[in-house]
Order: sequence, then structure tokens, then C-alpha cells
Amino acid sequence: MSAEAGPAMNGGSDEHVRRVRLPADRRTPAAARALVRSVLAEADLHELLNEALLLTTELTTNAVEHARTELDIEVEADPAGLTVTVTDFASGPVDELLVGVRNTTSDITEVAERGRGLLLVDHFASRWGTTYLPTGKGVWFRLDRPGAGAATRPAGMTPATQADADGGTPSAAAMSELMQTNPDPYADDPLPEFAAGLLTRVAEMVGAAGGVVRLDRGDGQGSQVLARYGRQPREGNELLRVPLAVHRPYAGELELDAAPSAYARPLAVLAGERLSLHLENDRLRRADVRRSAWLTFLAEASELLAQSLDVELTMALVPQLVVPRLGQWCAVHTTDEWGRLRLAAASHADEAVLPQLHRVLQETGPDSIQARLREASRSAAQVPLGAPMEGFAVPLIARGQRLGTLAVGRHQRHRHDPDEVSVLEDVARRAALAIENARIHAERRRVAQTLQQSLLPPVLPVVEGIGFAAEYVPTGDDAEVGGDFYDVVPLPDGRWLVVIGDVSGKGVQAAAVTGLVRDVIRVLVGDGKPLPEVLGRLNETLVERGGGRYCTLALAAVGPGGGGQLDVSLHLAGHDRPVLLHGGGGAGFVGTGGTALGLLDAIATPTAEIALKPGDALIFYTDGVTERRRGRELFGTDRLRESAAPLAGYSADVVAARLRATAIAFSVEPPRDDIAVLVLRNDTL
Repeated sequence: MSAEAGPAMNGGSDEHVRRVRLPADRRTPAAARALVRSVLAEADLHELLNEALLLTTELTTNAVEHARTELDIEVEADPAGLTVTVTDFASGPVDELLVGVRNTTSDITEVAERGRGLLLVDHFASRWGTTYLPTGKGVWFRLDRPGAGAATRPAGMTPATQADADGGTPSAAAMSELMQTNPDPYADDPLPEFAAGLLTRVAEMVGAAGGVVRLDRGDGQGSQVLARYGRQPREGNELLRVPLAVHRPYAGELELDAAPSAYARPLAVLAGERLSLHLENDRLRRADVRRSAWLTFLAEASELLAQSLDVELTMALVPQLVVPRLGQWCAVHTTDEWGRLRLAAASHADEAVLPQLHRVLQETGPDSIQARLREASRSAAQVPLGAPMEGFAVPLIARGQRLGTLAVGRHQRHRHDPDEVSVLEDVARRAALAIENARIHAERRRVAQTLQQSLLPPVLPVVEGIGFAAEYVPTGDDAEVGGDFYDVVPLPDGRWLVVIGDVSGKGVQAAAVTGLVRDVIRVLVGDGKPLPEVLGRLNETLVERGGGRYCTLALAAVGPGGGGQLDVSLHLAGHDRPVLLHGGGGAGFVGTGGTALGLLDAIATPTAEIALKPGDALIFYTDGVTERRRGRELFGTDRLRESAAPLAGYSADVVAARLRATAIAFSVEPPRDDIAVLVLRNDTL
């Protein structure tokens, strides 16, 4: 900033001149006003203060907003009045000097078209003009002191009083009050009160009998009265209407029942512009609030969709999220293996209309909604839907795969705005991804169940005098394959081999080891190998295979003995000891622990010989039973023995089922590990 100050001798020592260069900054008008105020104080021209500050503000503000260059401000005061010149350095054509006294009323319309700032200058200044120079453009105005003999008005009249004499035009104080009217920043909804105050001021300034401000926020409620002044216009009156300069979806107008005058329309336009500015702020604020709400909605929708890994449930959830917040109705169609669309789920805000919606969605033909949905699916683009169910459809695409379409009906009173369309497209993307994830999980679950079933015998053999029963509960994640297994294999000597085992870990690798162990046992015992040798060779196989997987096993060869009892030869390789349930009551653990397979080169698997009397049962189980957890408490082996004791005398099927139910009921949480129970009972009468 540079400045030059001091009196200028242009015919008298009582002249005062200030020159200053100011940047193109929002604070420039305030600095220019301070300069004018100081010069007026020095020259004792206090009676020109209001008009001088108002016009200086208008000229500097216009220059800052439109020229966007540095400004030269020159203020010159003499005993007869004040002259202010604002010069910018914007490039433009060189014109002749335009100088004039206060314009007549016939020139007001032209002045108004050139800007409301020049309208004020024309109204209050004694003379004003525009100078175009090679380096820029300057606008100046002259305010004559009352009684200074200005040629354009009677002596003793200020610009405001002359304006009143010329037809009741507004004073500088009224104009300043209009320009400084602002909404209450602390009010919950400041617009109605602000619009009412602004409408009242401009109506009083132009002598209007009534006025109204109407606003349509594009929310489906139509045009609403934001503010009203005076009485209703009489029939036949020509009303002054000014459209409000707001962006979609807002629309509105200011209406005055005022007699035609030179200043009525410019002042109404000025009031409309001020109101439009705050309406735009309101629109942007509401848009920010809506966007925040949409972000919250999308986050909640994503969380809900991510929680479901069931395909049908996921597709049924999507319309419930959309209706009625984003449309009157919603339908999800999926594509089958032949490329045909199938209605998966639909919802309507009015449940009574849901049957009609289903009928319309099932109609075929070139103009049907089905045809439009197929177009959306093929083109992978948004497609509008016509009557009778107006709306639009977006494709469901996930990982490059076209899964179907999401169709949404319009709102009851208005069409979707761009923000809502973007939200719906985002919902479609998230829904498609959730559906695809659910499909992948369903496929994994199907594969896991198929693989798990292949590792377990489809049925247990029916043997006279021996009861076999088993219960198996997979881990809570039904898409994982567990490592628990059981089997009953015939031996070459006529006995039966009962096998139960647990391979460490889960998943495909554990399943592969489980299948290996099961097949090796079947092959070796089929060749007549003794059980200690079977366990030794199986251990060698697992050690050589590596991979860190180990296995615990319980093998029991059972055959008829003397006196109706069953002779059992039990071998434990790192597995929990089974429970011997006596037919006459009581239960205890039997067997001697051994070494798990796959950990050491040499193992120890002691043999225990057990005689099962009629009604006795051996209960084999995996650690999924004993390690069932409720908080920090485990089900444990003691609770297992206590749960088995009351089951004496029951069949193998009942014992297995009761123990399974007891273990599951111990905790409300899904099982963290597979649960397997295998019961061998002497059913000899």
C-alpha cells in the first residue's frame, strides 16, 4: 500500500486531498471509508458523511469484485463539497470521458442495468462520471455541500431532501438500513424473519401496499410463502415480480403491489439479490446436512449388508433400506445362469399396492418394465422407467460381474434430485458387492459341507449285539472344514475298528490331512496290520509329510467275547481317554494316554483291554466337547463324566444325542471347534 497525503493548492489552501493505493481485498472498502471519514473531518463536511460513505463503499466493492486489481483512491474536499475517485487497472477499451449531472428519471433503467452501485451513485451524487484510460478505468462522484449553489438543485436541499421532493425516493439512511439487514445468526430458522424484515423495508421505501416472498425448496412441498407484507393485491393490479437468483432445486420470487416508479424495480431487484444470497447459504447448509445424513445412511447400509452372508436375506434387505427414504418402491432382480432376470425381492411404501407392483414387474413386452430392466442389465447404465411405476433402474455390478438390477420408484411428490440418484447408485454398488460376497460365502459353505461329509461315513454299520451312534457339530463358521472325524471299519478277523481323531487346525489343509489319515488307516487295517503297526506307519507318514500338522487318535478294536460281553482293545495316540458308562450306573475314564502322531519320530501307544458287559458303553469324543467355553469357564472332562452318568441304560443313539445337546447348551456362543461324539455300546440282551 502506498499513500500521499496533504493539502493541495488548487485555488485555495483550505482544500484537502488524500491519495492511497489499496489491494484487491475484502478489507479495502473499510480502508476507503476510513480515508473519506478523515478527510471529511478535516474539511468540516460532516453533513456529507452518510452519502459519502455509502457511495465509497459501493464503488470500491464493485471494483474489488469485478476488476480484481489494485485500486487508487483519491479523496478531494473543498469548502463547496467532496469528490471521490476510484480507479482500477483492469484492461478494457478506451472510451471517451463520460461526465454528467444527476441523471433524469428516464435514465434510471439504463443505470440499473449497469449495476446497483451506479444506481446509488446516480441517486445521491451531485455529479458523477467514468473515465477510461490506457492503464485502467476510474469512476468519480461529487457531493456538493448544502447551500453551495449547485446548479442541479435548489439551494439548501441535500440530495436526500431533493430526492424526497422529486417523488419520495429513498434516503441514504433508509438505503443503508436496507443494505445492512442481515439474518439473526443465532436463530434456529432465521430466513422467515429476515425475509419479512427485508420485504417490509423495501415495501415501505417504494410505497407498496403489499408484498410476498415465495420459495420452493424442491422438496416436493411446492411453493411456500416465506414472508408477507401488507394486504392481498387487488384484482387487476399490475404486480412487480422479481425472480430470486438461487440455484436448483430452489426457486422463488419477490412480489410487490407497488405503483410504477423509477426506483421500484431496481430496489426490488436489490432486495431480491440480498435475499437470494442468504437463500443460497441456506441451500448450501441444507445440502451439507443432507450429504452428512446420506453418508451416515450409506455407512449404516454397508454395515447391515456386511452382516448378512445369506444371499436371500441380503437381497430382501436391500428394498427395506431404500423404501420409503429413497423412493416409493424398490425391486431387486437377479440374473440366472441363462441370463434371465428373476425377481428376488420387492417392497412398496403402501403394502396394499405390493400385489400390483408384482404384477407390473412380471409383465413382458417391448414397453414393459421388464424390457427396461433387461436394457439396464445389458448396457450397465442407468435407465429411466415409465408409467405406471415411474422411476429408474441401475445395474448391480460387482467385481465386473453383472448380477441383476436395482429398480427404484420415484417419490410421491417429486422426482429424485442428483444427490439422491448418486446415493442410490452407491447403494446399488454396495448391494451388488454384498450379494456377491454372500454368493461366494454360500459356495464356500457348500464346498466345505461337501468336503466335510466326504470325511465322515454316510451311515454307521448295523451290527447285531453292538450299538454304534455318532453326533457331529461343525465349528460356528460353516464355511470352514474342521479336522475332527470318526469312522467304523470292519477288520479282516471279523471284529470292528472304531476310530475317532482330531487333526490340528481347520480349512482345506486340515481336511487334506484328515482324508490322508482316514485312508491310510483303512488301507493298513484292510491288509490285516496290527493296530500298533498301523499307528507307527501313520506317524511316519505324517512326519515325512511335514507341514506342522499333527493328529490325535483313539482306535478301539471290538469283538464278541465270552458271556455276552464285548472285548475292546483300546489304543490312544494323544487323544482324550473315553468314558466308560456302566449299564448299572456310574461312569469313569479308561485307557492310557499315548503320543500324538506327526510330532516325533518314535511314538508310544499303550494298549488297554476293556470288557464291556451288556448295557455298558464307551463314549469317545473330541476336544470340541471338553473345551466348549462359557466366558472363562470350560465344559471340561469332569462335567462330561457327570453328564454321562445319568444316561446309563439308554441306547447309543440317545446317549450321543443327549451329550451333544448338553455340550451345545453349555454356552450361547457358536462352537469355536468341531464337536464329535461317538458311542460304542454292548447291546447284547
